[in-house]
Formats: sequence, structure tokens, C-alpha cells
Amino acid sequence: MASIFLRFPGGRAKALTLSYDDGVEQDARLIKIMNKYGLKGTFNLNSGVYAEEGTIYPEGQIHRRMTEKQVTEVYKNSGQEVAVHSLTHPFLEQLPSNLVIKEVMKDRENLERQFNTIVRGMAYPYGTFDDNVVAAIKACGIVYARTVISTNDFRIPGDWMRLTATCHHKSPELENLSKRFVEDEVTHSPYLFYLWGHSYEFEADGNWNVIEDFGKYIGKREDIWYATNIEIYEYIEAYNRLIFSSYGKKVKNPSSIKIWFEYDEKIIEIDAGEIIEMGN
Repeated sequence: MASIFLRFPGGRAKALTLSYDDGVEQDARLIKIMNKYGLKGTFNLNSGVYAEEGTIYPEGQIHRRMTEKQVTEVYKNSGQEVAVHSLTHPFLEQLPSNLVIKEVMKDRENLERQFNTIVRGMAYPYGTFDDNVVAAIKACGIVYARTVISTNDFRIPGDWMRLTATCHHKSPELENLSKRFVEDEVTHSPYLFYLWGHSYEFEADGNWNVIEDFGKYIGKREDIWYATNIEIYEYIEAYNRLIFSSYGKKVKNPSSIKIWFEYDEKIIEIDAGEIIEMGN
């Protein structure tokens, strides 16, 4: 039987995504850096705690939430995804399920109206959750939820509702992981580099060069697919829906997305709704 491995659009074996939280002023600078180097990702917003219009922060305050108007201006045409971070950023596992649902559904509803889109992603506020929270947010139509757990590897997610990351941008392993990701020759399972953090940390730590250097090194490479969290989720879910014949050489793609995979060391692409025969 031939080996079969997921490949990303264009037959690529590597994908990269970012995830940043809270909707703070520094996101505007981060998005400029991301767009400069062709990086894509997801911004997780708390629509219930936007700053009031006209807010002036005290000198030296680092965590500066944006107003609703600023949020719209920064993210709407940025090419990046917006996702749920709960309405008011509570510890969700400390709430009864009905209030978890309220926090998630109201934030989702607000963001969908604000950006005229459908929002299905999320990051857990404070990174905390339990099984009851997971069950509640599933009922809200959320399909992935990012934790603050770092794996220091490039694994493909096994549990989208307890989504792990490769690392935080403060990780002492960031440079080594970036080098491995770029230089490794992937021959079997594909690589996903998932970076997360808060953009205000770059200002607090005086190290905007960290993300600038990361983008300069890892961005705009032909062998990497740069995508938002939801784009990666939808692509992998579509791949997992491929239907193979009993003898393994005929495959159907029932999804609406073109899919690539490696079969017997050859890159195969299959259009949405197509059935193809592979090999002899």
C-alpha cells in the first residue's frame, strides 16, 4: 500500500500561522510587519471591553485596548482573521455553562456584525478551560479554540478545541525552531508552525525586533503556506474528508476546496467534487 501524507496548497509540506490576543493598539504595528513579510494569522478580540471613543491612556500604560472604530479600521481590510476571545475576558472555567455560552455567543455575534463575516474560531482568555467550557463553546458553533500550551514542535492539530501552539514569541527556542522549520526537508508528515502572543509584549519588552527578524527570516518563502487559523482548519478538515476506494487508488474530494496530498512519493491534487484514479 502506498504511503499517503497531507500536503498544503500547491503541494507544500509546511504551513505557518500566528495568533495574537486582546485587540490592543500595538496590533496595528504587528499587522504592518506581518503584511510586509507575507505572514498571516488570527486576532482574538473581546468586543465587550473595547475602549470608549476618545480614551486617552496614562503615559507609560502598555496594555491599551482599542475603540470599536479603531478595531474596525485596523483589522477589516488587513487580510487577517478575527476570532472570539470572549466578550469580557473572564476565566471561563469559573463560570456556569450558560454564562460561558453568553460570553462566547455575544462576542461572536458582535464580531460577525462588525466585520460582516462568519466567525468560528477562538482563543481561551487566560488560556484556561475545562471539559465543560469545551462543550459549551462547541454549542456556540466554535470549531477551534487555541490554548496557551506550547509543544515546541510542528505537529498537525489532533484536537482543534484544545489547540496547542508551537511556541510563544518569547520562547528561548524561537530561533532554533525557526531554523529547523525552514531547513528541515519534510518527507513524511507535514509541518505546521503556530506562533502566538500579545503584541503589547513587544512594546513592554522593547523587542519589536523579535517579530521583525522572525518575519524577515521565515516570510515570503515559496515552500511555506501562510494562512490564518481558520484557513488551516478548513483545509485540514477538507483533507480528512477525502474518500478512498477499498483498493486505495481511487479518491473522491467531497469538499468545496482543492486538496493536495502525497501518494507514493508523488504530489496529487484533486479539485472540489472530483473523483480521480491514482497510479497503475
